[in-house]
Amino acid sequence: MEISFNEFEQYIEDKILKRALSYFKNNKVNEPIETGVGEYEAVVEGTEDYTVKLVIKNDTIVEHVCTCPYDWGPFCKHVVAVIFYLQQDRLNLKKNKKTEKSAIPAVRKKRKTLADKVNEMLENTSHDDLKQFIRAKAEEDRGFRNQFLASFAQYNASESKSFYANQVKSILSSASGEYGFIGYSSSGFIYYEINKLLESAQNQFDRGNYKSAIFISAAIMEEMVKAVNYGDDSSGCLSFGIESSFKLLEKIGTVQPDESIRKMLLEYCLKAYNNNIFGDWDWHLGCFHIASLLLKTEAEIESFFSLIDHSEVSEYSLEEMQEIKYNVLLKHKSASEATEYLEANLSNSKLRHIAIEDALKMELYEKAIRIASDGIKYDQKDRPGLIHEWNDWLLKIVTKQKNTEKIIEYARLLYIGNFRPKQDYYQILKENVVPEKWFSFVNKLAEDVKKSSSWDCDGLLAKIYINEEWWDRLLDYVRNNLDFSTIDTYREYLIGDCCDEIIELYAIVIKDYMENNMGRGHYQNICRYIRQMNKLNGRNQVNELLAYLRKKYPKRKALLEELNMI
Repeated sequence: MEISFNEFEQYIEDKILKRALSYFKNNKVNEPIETGVGEYEAVVEGTEDYTVKLVIKNDTIVEHVCTCPYDWGPFCKHVVAVIFYLQQDRLNLKKNKKTEKSAIPAVRKKRKTLADKVNEMLENTSHDDLKQFIRAKAEEDRGFRNQFLASFAQYNASESKSFYANQVKSILSSASGEYGFIGYSSSGFIYYEINKLLESAQNQFDRGNYKSAIFISAAIMEEMVKAVNYGDDSSGCLSFGIESSFKLLEKIGTVQPDESIRKMLLEYCLKAYNNNIFGDWDWHLGCFHIASLLLKTEAEIESFFSLIDHSEVSEYSLEEMQEIKYNVLLKHKSASEATEYLEANLSNSKLRHIAIEDALKMELYEKAIRIASDGIKYDQKDRPGLIHEWNDWLLKIVTKQKNTEKIIEYARLLYIGNFRPKQDYYQILKENVVPEKWFSFVNKLAEDVKKSSSWDCDGLLAKIYINEEWWDRLLDYVRNNLDFSTIDTYREYLIGDCCDEIIELYAIVIKDYMENNMGRGHYQNICRYIRQMNKLNGRNQVNELLAYLRKKYPKRKALLEELNMI
């Protein structure tokens, strides 16, 4: 979750803010270390000592990690306590004891970063002392040991995939519960440890040690895909390791490695595919894609094609595999053979896209129209969602032909359909309908949108009203779809001409909301909107609303407390 560094209080629940502020004031936050530009690390003293890491870019907190087990929300009190430390000058905060200097001025003074301090110490430390430190650290810290072994794998004569698989198993085992299940709170630890191995694999890749990078990546992929099946991956911390490993293997496949590495990776990918190691996950087809990058000999290519032609897979997988085969034909066979295969498999929507695009590039407009029109007929029954895709292609084709009548026809159809729009169809209409006919055209368009079965016909109407500056109609739309979200969405367009009406609508929604909701969180929510009314110069309406709420709900103590803070 990314939040504003200077307005973080708005995004964090009240009880977390209060606890975090208490931690800061009671000197529980050690001075954060700037580990890089906008990157901070600090230890917070709690039940145990917890390490917090923050990354701040363009006044936005883009990453935050804490080693505590808190999993009830995106921000724990330790992370927020560190934010308070960094913001103490701006917020004019004081500690209960001697006030220390904020980390923010230290940034401006460009003090030594952690990396600078490490480099300085390395320059002054003997080789033997470093060896002794590494031996001792590797014995007591499994994470460090794993990262060290992976980082210098090229010096390990017994290196293998199983060597790294055991490391991954050890990480997973230490994070598993009584019955082997990996809970949400443990996934962050796994992410942290697996990421160390991934960094080592990337370093091996950067050095050209592709064999080590393959061993590490394959071990992570195979062990983590098991973990995804018996763990809570709602945070994405488990699947992250698999995704990153696949991307690294794909990079190896594209750098044209030497023959031994090429054969090694090709064999691994085909074996993983044939043995169904990654099951129904997209990673299963990922192996197939990587293998296609490594094909070289005629025998390898023919064997690969045979695998495609005889695989019993889903329609989705078959389309992916046929597209891969087409790309292999382009790379290793003649253009005519690739084109023949393409046109023989136009039932594949991916290949139909390519065929239309190729025809359009060669200015074979009638051929492109025929392929797109055939797609409409072919997919009408079973895949109606693709109809919009083919109509969008038809619009692109007639635009190339400068056929104004057809441009208007397809753009109008696509605007009303509003299914995954790929172009601004409204703007296209405005550019092609003659100005003197535009008013009557857009009125008729609005009427047809109202009658349509489009899932977002209200949103389409609102867009017309905004583009044409029909504020009365937009205001009526907001009244007919009255809730906080709708007012917020269209407020900026209406406050110029209809400011009083917007304030009135906020008051109506607040009263209705209070009829059905109780609790401090809900009270804080309505107070945000009451403050918004104030910003719109609705002080009189706010006073009336406050009086109404105090009279209507005199026994709601929490509500009265929140209202008194406005």
